[in-house]
Amino acid sequence: MQRLINRVLPSLLALIGALVVSGLAIALSGSSPLLAFEALLDGAFGSLDGLSEVAVKSCPLLLTGLAVAVSFQAGIWNIGAEGQLLMGALAIAVIGSRATWLPQPIGLPLALGASATFGALWAGIAAQLKLRRQVNEVISTIMLNFIALGLLSYLVQGPLMEAGGRYPQSDALSPEFLMPRLSPYRIHLGLLLALFLAAAMQVFLYRSVAGYEIRATGLSPEAARLAGIDVRRRLLLALLLSGALAGLAGGIEVSAITRRLYERLSPGWGFTAIAVGLLGRLSPVGVVAAAFLFGAMDAGSNAMQRVAGVSSVLVSIIQATVIFFLVAFERRTWFSKISAEPD
Repeated sequence: MQRLINRVLPSLLALIGALVVSGLAIALSGSSPLLAFEALLDGAFGSLDGLSEVAVKSCPLLLTGLAVAVSFQAGIWNIGAEGQLLMGALAIAVIGSRATWLPQPIGLPLALGASATFGALWAGIAAQLKLRRQVNEVISTIMLNFIALGLLSYLVQGPLMEAGGRYPQSDALSPEFLMPRLSPYRIHLGLLLALFLAAAMQVFLYRSVAGYEIRATGLSPEAARLAGIDVRRRLLLALLLSGALAGLAGGIEVSAITRRLYERLSPGWGFTAIAVGLLGRLSPVGVVAAAFLFGAMDAGSNAMQRVAGVSSVLVSIIQATVIFFLVAFERRTWFSKISAEPD
């Protein structure tokens, strides 16, 4: 019980601190914090439409948050979930708009598998650079984000542009590649898949040998190596798995929501995923809770702006402040451990 409290308390305090800071900012701007937060909650949970949007907004955050959690557990700072997500979206857009002869029971799983594979391969570039050339993964994954964004922009304005060339977007996916929705809402089957993968990652990380070795590698690569763990292999596995999860997030988003590929597909899910992963304490169960929390804030932000006159950008401020508080708590914990060590 005490261990659970120690894991949950920093995230809870960081969230409370972020809300207090945001409330002060709202008050200083002349608006009512209580009205703003009430509108935020009502927009997210006050109707079935709102709940549906919470689920829709949470799905990509859940998968990219899991991607960040898996890599961070291995001590790999994968900042490239955004690019990996875009590559996954690209894969399903190419297959879904061209392989129209495939039936849905085969085509949709195949396309989603291709999205996961493209995301994994994109992460694999950073993995090879790190393992073979000792290139810092923070730098390589950030740069790969820009390359993925530039590649997507070129393709939707060129080879993949829709027939007729009216807008910079791909052709719509064939109906065989569309994720089923719960009509009349936008909530889709992809959320159940994301929750299943979260449960699978929980079992993998905490109930399997490979998961234990990944976590051991993240805690101390040298100690893991001395214990007989193939550190390079586990780092590669963690990054490939991380990329696959992020790529799948892009595939599901295109299949279930946008149904075609366009330039500004992601509002920054791959970067928000870092906050989701940290708030969830890098635990798949915690990531699920953090993803739904951030999804609720995103879904309710428009109502907050409409009712309380507070810009929806406040949600981004809350998310960023959460990270600052978490980093502050982690540094305090680290210094406490150092000072407690005997001379």
